[in-house]
Amino acid sequence: MQEDKLSALVKLLKPEVAAVKPSSILKFNQDISQIPGILKLTLGEPDFTTPEHIKAAGINAIKQNDSHYTNSAGKIEVRQAAANYLATKYNVHYDPTSEILVTAGTTEAIFSALTTIVSKGDEVLIPTPIFPLYIPDTTVNQGVPVFMDTSANHFVLSPELLATTLKNHPRAKVLVLNYPTNPTGVTYRRKDLEALAKVLRQYNVFVLCDEIYSELTYGEPHVSMAELLPEQTILLNGVSKSHAMTGWRIGVLAAPAAIAQEIGKVHQFAITSATTVAQDAALEAFKNGLNDGQEMKKAYEKRRDYLFGALQAIGFECVKPEGAFYLFAKIPVSLPQDSFKCCYELAQEAKVALIPGASFGGGGEGYVRISYAASLTDLKEAVKRLKNYLAQK
Repeated sequence: MQEDKLSALVKLLKPEVAAVKPSSILKFNQDISQIPGILKLTLGEPDFTTPEHIKAAGINAIKQNDSHYTNSAGKIEVRQAAANYLATKYNVHYDPTSEILVTAGTTEAIFSALTTIVSKGDEVLIPTPIFPLYIPDTTVNQGVPVFMDTSANHFVLSPELLATTLKNHPRAKVLVLNYPTNPTGVTYRRKDLEALAKVLRQYNVFVLCDEIYSELTYGEPHVSMAELLPEQTILLNGVSKSHAMTGWRIGVLAAPAAIAQEIGKVHQFAITSATTVAQDAALEAFKNGLNDGQEMKKAYEKRRDYLFGALQAIGFECVKPEGAFYLFAKIPVSLPQDSFKCCYELAQEAKVALIPGASFGGGGEGYVRISYAASLTDLKEAVKRLKNYLAQK
């Protein structure tokens, strides 16, 4: 009888949520973690620790009993510091009193923004391959993802593809733009962004611009879409990747006041406010850690250069990453071209764990994502194992 009641109640749950599948990335990582001796290059987790001065700020906040609710938008001191950080780094300017929200990571910022924008039947334009988080956040709000496969253009969204897609999808409300991009490491330079902005100005659409990897851009400095298209851009950033603070869960959402205030309603009712002591740590990061990410970036760039050359030498073709800490490599012809089958085989036989490219949407099948947020020693061992395994094929 109780089982019948439970079954009946389950049927009352929102069908859009029931239709969402758990993350294939996390499931794969969990599955292969049980393999003895496995070397994992799977998750986007920096192998660095949070800088000492930031940890000290968090510890001090606890000692000072700073454990009460803050303003829903975040402590004003944190918003002021974040505004200064964004202005100093990326030449974008926001009023901290009305145009910035401190969020529970960019994950919550994405959810709050899309929940505010997307109604039933609205379309969300998503270039692929891309980190899949944006897709369920669209569908649970009864929106329709419109995928734009960028694999034919070296994983860069071209203005021509964007223009065609917007013309053919009049219900489009928002373009998701994540760069440097997870999983490909591709980024957009100023000229690329200017070409996209020229197209976007012709339409009343938002640009949800996830720039969480902005401090990990190699070569030319990062340029924010918010500098070129401030009225349409909802800018997402934070301290997770730049300051090795993934677990502190602090992100920043910046947008024109009329937009930020509406998103702030969803944010408020979803989480009330970001964790107080984590905000204190982020305040220290924004104020006194402007360049904390530079040493990490140097290490990532060294790893990228090694891995790019070493993988190509053993048969993995790839576009050279320009940011983040991922390399998206084409599966060698001697291995299964089904990316999940390939990655399970490599995990079991070569003891190296990579993420299947199919997890990242259109254009991802036939590829694997390799995270180089791991030590150079581990990367060299992984290449050695892959080389030895491929030699047997």
